[in-house]
Amino acid sequence: MAAEEQDALDALEREASDFVKDAEIDRIRKAFSLDAYAVLDLQPGVTESDIKVQYRKKSLLIHPDKTKNPAAPDAFDRLKKAHTALMDEKSRTYLDECIADARRLLIREHKYSLDSEELKTDEFKKEWRQKTVQVLLEEEARRRRQAKAKLQEEGRERRKEEEELEARKRKRDQEKAWEDTREERIGSWRDWQKGVKKDGDKKKKKKMKVLG
Repeated sequence: MAAEEQDALDALEREASDFVKDAEIDRIRKAFSLDAYAVLDLQPGVTESDIKVQYRKKSLLIHPDKTKNPAAPDAFDRLKKAHTALMDEKSRTYLDECIADARRLLIREHKYSLDSEELKTDEFKKEWRQKTVQVLLEEEARRRRQAKAKLQEEGRERRKEEEELEARKRKRDQEKAWEDTREERIGSWRDWQKGVKKDGDKKKKKKMKVLG
């Protein structure tokens, strides 16, 4: 094979490779981010080993060092987050439950039985995916409401604690101020008593003089 022909074939291979990379980057960025299976292009129920293999294959394909596509870093970050979510047992169990809930809701809405042939159709699988998106969005909205309510409650508790601390501080300041003026108050009381006694003595002397 001539050198020119080999160069042409190499160029075509590079173009094909770039096309595949760009297509995968675009797919990942369009995938529903709350569904880690969709981001990794996997079906629910796959093994942990399948997840690892798929992540390695996809990450090598779209790694920012392997392509000039400016969207590669964003796609790679999404892929990494999806992999982390599926490798976390709690996160994966939550996602599996949402997917199962979506299937149950569809079966109930259509009044299917568990043995219905419709469950095996591509149409049902597509509808199932759409229902999964709806369930995940509703769960995310509920989670955010709960988080907001928790923050508000924590804010109220914090304000209550601050008010109680301020009240205790005012009480301590008042007690200190009262104690600091104790001697002054005692002195004023003594002076007042002396004044009353002097006035009394004067009245007695004046009264005695009149009688005399």
